[in-house]
Amino acid sequence: MSADKGGDRKIAAENRKARYSYEILDVFEAGIALTGTEVKSLRGGKSNITDAYAAAKGGSLQLYNAYIPEYLQANRFNHETRRPRQLLMHRREIGKLAAAVEREGMTLVPLEIYFNEKGRAKVKLAIGRGKKAHDKRESEKERDWKREQGRLLKQRD
Repeated sequence: MSADKGGDRKIAAENRKARYSYEILDVFEAGIALTGTEVKSLRGGKSNITDAYAAAKGGSLQLYNAYIPEYLQANRFNHETRRPRQLLMHRREIGKLAAAVEREGMTLVPLEIYFNEKGRAKVKLAIGRGKKAHDKRESEKERDWKREQGRLLKQRD
């Protein structure tokens, strides 16, 4: 199941470094099991998934190292900011992702956390292969060249 469905969605956290650091091979959408204070805090938009990753553990997917700040109005009922959070997907999809991660150099990277049109929190997960330094430079050159091409075409018209 691919994640690009469009529709009305509010992005709560975005991992902009992921496309720079990883070669994205496939993208999936997963639900995320959250507590009430985590949902309230996510809606505030101060969360960070730059250092986050997902891994298969015991037949389920977990999201590790995602930072969702404490909800200030929750006092003693608050959540841990970097606790592992369960990702909700079909068993077959979890098996496919776990097999991909076992291959050399693959990792599960969260691209963004967003709320869909029904108000449910979702995670856009990608299977990625880490880029080496020369690959990063090459993709940066390519991006600069495309930008320059756009400028030249605009000036010509």
